[in-house]
Amino acid sequence: MSFSFPRRKATHRQSWKNQSSVTKFILLGFSRNPRTNWILFFLFLFLYLFTVLGNGLIVTLIRVDARLHTPMYFFLSLLSLLDLSYATTTVPQMLIHLVSESKTISYVGCVIQMYVFLTLGITETWVFAAMAYDRYVAICYPLHYGVKMSQTLCVLLAVSSALCGLTCALVYTVFAMNLPYCGPNEINHFFCEIPAVLKLACADTSLNDQVDFILGFILLLIPLSLILASYVRIFTAILKIRSTQGQIKAFSTCASHITVVTMFCIPCMVMYMRPGSEASPEDDKKLALFYSVISAFLNPIIYSLRNKDVKRAFFKLVGISEDTQ
Repeated sequence: MSFSFPRRKATHRQSWKNQSSVTKFILLGFSRNPRTNWILFFLFLFLYLFTVLGNGLIVTLIRVDARLHTPMYFFLSLLSLLDLSYATTTVPQMLIHLVSESKTISYVGCVIQMYVFLTLGITETWVFAAMAYDRYVAICYPLHYGVKMSQTLCVLLAVSSALCGLTCALVYTVFAMNLPYCGPNEINHFFCEIPAVLKLACADTSLNDQVDFILGFILLLIPLSLILASYVRIFTAILKIRSTQGQIKAFSTCASHITVVTMFCIPCMVMYMRPGSEASPEDDKKLALFYSVISAFLNPIIYSLRNKDVKRAFFKLVGISEDTQ
């Protein structure tokens, strides 16, 4: 996912107009050591299979259990679908490259991967904001929750998040891939992420920096500001609850969301809001791995372990009665 990039000096490759355009890229990945790559293959295979199983299970539970047909679980199912798709955009190809001598991706394939990854990431950021608003209404206006968080509003928030992702990702991708790429064609990353791809451009990328900064403000700082504002109101309302047990119960409904948002947004902020002089390809790969793979892997664990409704729906699905839980 891409929000904003540090200012870079204009890069001009000598006589790029006389060179042929790149038709494919080589993804360098993590290591050139075959033994290390096999270890990474099994590690990422486990993470991916668990991600698919965990997020797929959450979507299934929310769909089949009528007690989970609420706004909070509607947005949770969207988050699980996004995480599942997010990991699938990058991990299967990464697994193939880890055990294959050929580590190439076509120009068109790179564009498609970049666009899909950005769309999912941007959409997820706004879904986080919608989830925070849902918790705000549930805790601050419990008697009006059903009216304020209507099905129409939930669908509208979901659709607007998706449209924002589709539109802004298109702008990002068009500006990045409209630049000439005439070689070298080695991307020091494990997938086609914009910062790594832009380093191969044979032209000035200053306009990209300006566009990325403006979109970055919209796509990262505004949703985070909305989330922060929601939780300020939520914590204020929780502190007014007289019983300690009531405060703990109210806070527990928000703890999972806070954890997930922190895991996803902090790596993005570190990667895209630090000075360019501090950035390194190896650090970028580790950060990208965290918010593209690790976060999607941990989300089902966080929501299932801390959520009695999800656990009850799971036991019901597998045929275990509540008396035996």
